[in-house]
Amino acid sequence: MAIERYVAAVSIGLYIMFVGEIITLYNFMQDTPEQTTSFILDPDPKIFQFISIGVAPATVMAGVAFMLTKRYGSKANGYMIIAGGAILLGGMAFAHSMISGINPAYESKVIPIFTPLVMAVSIPIIIAGTRLLKIKKRKSKKDYF
Repeated sequence: MAIERYVAAVSIGLYIMFVGEIITLYNFMQDTPEQTTSFILDPDPKIFQFISIGVAPATVMAGVAFMLTKRYGSKANGYMIIAGGAILLGGMAFAHSMISGINPAYESKVIPIFTPLVMAVSIPIIIAGTRLLKIKKRKSKKDYF
């Protein structure tokens, strides 16, 4: 297996991790906050942290896998990049459906625009994966001498 397949597989894993983190955070924010002074959740820094350790590296990895295979095309890499984009799109659609149940104590300016923004990012990822599926392999040059 070539290195670009490993990179595409890592991007899928990071997309899954990111979607899991966001859904867990939104699920936590459904409950009423406890009145403790030891732990106060501010959702904006947590979301930015999840972006920096989840979706940003995953998008870079998908881009690297695309760049490594764009010359000769690869169906396996194309399907993995499409799967990563679909996981991101579906997970963020589910997380967006959870926004209406978030407790008003956790409301912020980032939460309503965050999931549509990430869903918009997932569409070019899917398009890049489908582009890899359409590239046909080049014929090798014949050596006459």
